Amino acid sequence: MEKLEVRHVSKSFDGRRVLEDISITLRAGELVCLLGASGGGKTTLFNIISGLSKPEEGEVLLDGADVTGRPGSISYMLQKDLLLPYRTIQDNVALPLLLRGQNKRQAREKAVPLFAAFGLEGTEKKYPAQLSGGMRQRAALLRTYLFSENVALLDEPFSALDPLTKSAIHRWYLEIMERIRLSTLFITHDIDEAILLSDRIYLLTGRPGRITGEIVIRQPKPRRQDFHLTGEFLAYKKEILSRL
Repeated sequence: MEKLEVRHVSKSFDGRRVLEDISITLRAGELVCLLGASGGGKTTLFNIISGLSKPEEGEVLLDGADVTGRPGSISYMLQKDLLLPYRTIQDNVALPLLLRGQNKRQAREKAVPLFAAFGLEGTEKKYPAQLSGGMRQRAALLRTYLFSENVALLDEPFSALDPLTKSAIHRWYLEIMERIRLSTLFITHDIDEAILLSDRIYLLTGRPGRITGEIVIRQPKPRRQDFHLTGEFLAYKKEILSRL
């Protein structure tokens, strides 16, 4: 069974079609990328998958259950980390548990043991302003994981990081995904990032946005550090550019 299924989703705003008949899948442990130009409807699709918006047609299934239009089932991380500056990192991370009705002690007891796995040990009592951009993103990803624990939607979460930090956090994220069996659906405009991280890439193009292709990246993960210099990488990139 697929972990997440989007079936024949369409959406319009003010009479203008934004998404047309979108069907995609995400299997357990996969990282699947949605790749396309700005304005193609990727964020609108994520709003539908997370339950923040309802489609005019189609449905969203999580582990076979219909979660269409039901927020709170699938976690969603935006481009900015959105950490609250006046809360410690442990209380920022535990926020989803507090919103679900757990008291502060219970929420902290569940969140704090995961800090080491996410490379955040020692930051529990610090505030967001005291952390680097990469560490803030790790905290935001841990908070996202605690929201639903098995499926995460990431909307260009690494776009603001410098190239060296981005490369390091890419490797770290693939490791943590494998360790905790997290399934990820990922938006990016960066073709190189999509090839380096993804098991599969959906091409979302046109207006209204449609799925116009699916590319399977067959190299095992984590990919070697010079993969972006190989002929295989360039072949994937040429194929994507020719189809966008």
